[in-house]
Amino acid sequence: MPSDFSPADDQALRGITSYQDGLAAESNVERYYQSGGYTLLERRWRGQGGEIDLIFRDNSINAWGQGGGFVFVEVKKAKSHARAAERLSKRQLGRICTSGEDYCAQHVPGQMIDMRVDLAMVDEQGQIEVFSNISQY
Repeated sequence: MPSDFSPADDQALRGITSYQDGLAAESNVERYYQSGGYTLLERRWRGQGGEIDLIFRDNSINAWGQGGGFVFVEVKKAKSHARAAERLSKRQLGRICTSGEDYCAQHVPGQMIDMRVDLAMVDEQGQIEVFSNISQY
């Protein structure tokens, strides 16, 4: 290691690597949902509560013959799916829900629409596991 390499440089490098890993995980999750028939609407959308990693339109038809609900996806990458799940706090989930409501208000004001929040976990091998329709309660 060069003598002018500092711990701050090491920390910055880890931060850049982590950021790039997160982007790659989001891209993989995006393809995963698209292969299931979902339409990507937004990446890293910022609302009143904070950022939502991915927003999709669910193209399936529900029991009432309606389709087109929104799916707000939080992507977490870690060594294991369990560790990824631990990284989502109740507070963060609340902020995602607030931003999801903000998104709906901006895009379909005054209309009832199906919406859900999913947690997409990516492990170190790139395997994806999704918890659908998670709740903060």
